[in-house]
Amino acid sequence: MELAFLSPLYEHPGSWASAYVDLSQHGEDMHSLRRLTADAVARQLREQGADEATCRAVHDAVASLERSAEPFGRALFARDGEVVLQVPLAQAPPRGLVHWGTLPHVTPLLDLAGEDPVSLVAYIDRTGADFELRSAVLCEEAGHVTGSRQWPMHRAKASDWSERHFQLKVEETWEHNAREIAGALAACQAETGADLLILCGQERECRSVHEQLPAQLRDRAVEAAHGVNSRLLPREVEEIRTRHVRERILAEMDRYRSARTSDEERRAAAVEGVPPLIEAAREHRLAELLILPDGPDTRREVWIGEDPDLLAERRGELSDLGERHAWPARADDALVRAAVVTDAPVYSLAPVLEETGEGVPAGGMGALLRWR
Repeated sequence: MELAFLSPLYEHPGSWASAYVDLSQHGEDMHSLRRLTADAVARQLREQGADEATCRAVHDAVASLERSAEPFGRALFARDGEVVLQVPLAQAPPRGLVHWGTLPHVTPLLDLAGEDPVSLVAYIDRTGADFELRSAVLCEEAGHVTGSRQWPMHRAKASDWSERHFQLKVEETWEHNAREIAGALAACQAETGADLLILCGQERECRSVHEQLPAQLRDRAVEAAHGVNSRLLPREVEEIRTRHVRERILAEMDRYRSARTSDEERRAAAVEGVPPLIEAAREHRLAELLILPDGPDTRREVWIGEDPDLLAERRGELSDLGERHAWPARADDALVRAAVVTDAPVYSLAPVLEETGEGVPAGGMGALLRWR
């Protein structure tokens, strides 16, 4: 999961309020329900030591959602009397998920917010393609490409030399147009930043375009068999997107398991456990962070400085590094902060726990490294 949107949470040091609010219940008494929820959240923050201005800011933000029709909920992050960030959730959070601490408690977002990869759908035929952008809240046209060769298009029965020659010309037309469609699709992806490419149409045309895509995009593309001139239903797009996210996490787990094997110098390209992860974070070596949100190491106390790469198991270690200030924090929140500021994606292993089995990192946290 790309977490660049969390960057505003790490621009200023100081204690943070994190509240995950359930908005899944609707009805005539919704106004009273939201008020009760706001009161409960503010009360929990006060009990944990939050300042009154921040408690009031969170209370008012939750109360203002009294008419919200959001199907699941929202996460709110606040400090110094201001709500800095609100994130819509993809599933209802558990009751009482409220936290006051040195860092915003963002790990629950990995499962509750879910991934919403923007999908670029290409409706392909032999003459060109229509492009469409799709996400949970988006459906809009994204362009069209027409192949520069429109003849010949249809095969003839190969009974003599001339007909076989004509058939070869048809094949050349298809491949030529596939290259142009793939080029236009790659350009559209670069412009829109789409995470997933869905190729929709007859199997042969989709496969030809898939093969002509730049190498770095082929793994992002999936083929969806569909009739020509038909459109994918929202349910179909969601199923494809969900399957893509799941397969990507499983692929990262396979990479992680392979990377744990040490080289001749007994160095591995993956680590697990808090001490090696802290060392990798201090050296900016985190390439990908893998977290099981309920893992035992996620709640371990570590010590952090003002800069995201200043973290240690013990407070004295930060003094040895020349840091004058030190605060306790949850290990998962400290490591996620280090990952976000170095553009390292973070993946929750909870959706694939049954399939990964014993491959889960010890303590529930591990990482692929940028270098050994």
